[in-house]
Amino acid sequence: MSGAPGRPRPDPRPERRAPAGSGPPAARGGAVIAAVYAPAAALACFALGHTLWAGLAEPGVALAFGLLIAVGELVGGGPAQAAGGRTQGEREGAPLGAAGALAYALLGAVGGLPTTHGVAQTVAVALAAVLVGLVPQVARGRGPALDHLARRLLTTGFAATCCQPLHHTGTPGGWTAPGPLHPLFLTGLMALTALCDAVLAAALARARTGWPYGPLLRDELRALPGIGSAICATGVVIALATAVAGLWALPVCCLPLLLTQFAFRRFAAVRTTYRQTIASLARSTEIAGYTPHGHARRVAALSRAVGRELGLNEPDLDVLEYAALMHDIGQLSLLDPVPSGATAPLPPDRQRRIALLGGAVVRQTGVPAEVAVIVERQADPYRDQPVTARIVRTVNAYDDLAGESAGPGGSLRALERLRLATARDHEPRVVEALARVLACGGRAV
Repeated sequence: MSGAPGRPRPDPRPERRAPAGSGPPAARGGAVIAAVYAPAAALACFALGHTLWAGLAEPGVALAFGLLIAVGELVGGGPAQAAGGRTQGEREGAPLGAAGALAYALLGAVGGLPTTHGVAQTVAVALAAVLVGLVPQVARGRGPALDHLARRLLTTGFAATCCQPLHHTGTPGGWTAPGPLHPLFLTGLMALTALCDAVLAAALARARTGWPYGPLLRDELRALPGIGSAICATGVVIALATAVAGLWALPVCCLPLLLTQFAFRRFAAVRTTYRQTIASLARSTEIAGYTPHGHARRVAALSRAVGRELGLNEPDLDVLEYAALMHDIGQLSLLDPVPSGATAPLPPDRQRRIALLGGAVVRQTGVPAEVAVIVERQADPYRDQPVTARIVRTVNAYDDLAGESAGPGGSLRALERLRLATARDHEPRVVEALARVLACGGRAV
């Protein structure tokens, strides 16, 4: 609850953090990015050079799939972005483009006639189409276009390398030859490709943000049964349908995924509005003069960063952020405002009363019940709290204490006071996670 209202306070932004661990953080992140970009660049150069040298096989088919991929990128709006790095639950910003690229990688025939485009042309067509689709996004400055392009090239190249040579050996086996087992082979290949893409996405996210790799990979894997499975299934269906019905199968097979994408965008817009509503409700304590300006927003941003450091997954981080935004809402029920809105120095019984009042208010807003539980239990001894309540309690106390400690070194003094209170009030693991977040962001000085 509070820093001094007149003193500007740094805004904790977890996306500015460097990777925790040994070695220079920037160098570690740069090495990971280079390890992804280098093979993607090499593959792109080989594909373009080979295609220019050998010429374009089946130009009509290549144009049709290139248009599909480019339209998918344009409609998809490029790489998914949101506060903290990406939209919750949306790991692929252009699912139709991804499905089109994978379908071209799996394609072995068009209308019953075998294709001969091969791996190099598959990657070259995907590269050219993605570049065309990303031009408007780059012009508007939206999204990490190079990360998106590298992932698309590597996953398309992997799928094409596993599938295209089998169409041209002349001796296809039982799993790879057209027949009842062929769709199962393609589905298994798509599942493996999606897994590789999840690994790449998590590695790039860690290099960009410094968040722990394990939770990032877990979030990517959690998304696979959703949009990931839709992309893989659509890619397989397009390849199989085009082999029988020709290029007319493209618009028919893409329509369900396109409608799903529009529906998901509506859902994402509702989620954004929902979060904005909670943030506006949290500001009621500031408008009423109970807490300083920006306190709830600072606590929410820093709590989410600490939760990332401790390995919480996306659903838990959402609940944590909502609870941190509304943790002071109980002060609206008080007749006499708390001085400066700081509840950390209050006696435990008064802190508990404010927490219970806040939980009662939160339960009337329609947010998940877990949010109300966190608000109600933020004043309990930390050993009796869930980890999310421990985070809110510690971050709130830090913001209160840092606000009281004006001048250089105020953040360090606030952290030291938190460490001295780890016997009962604050879990040592949470305090140290907070210290790492602050240190990596350059704010604990």
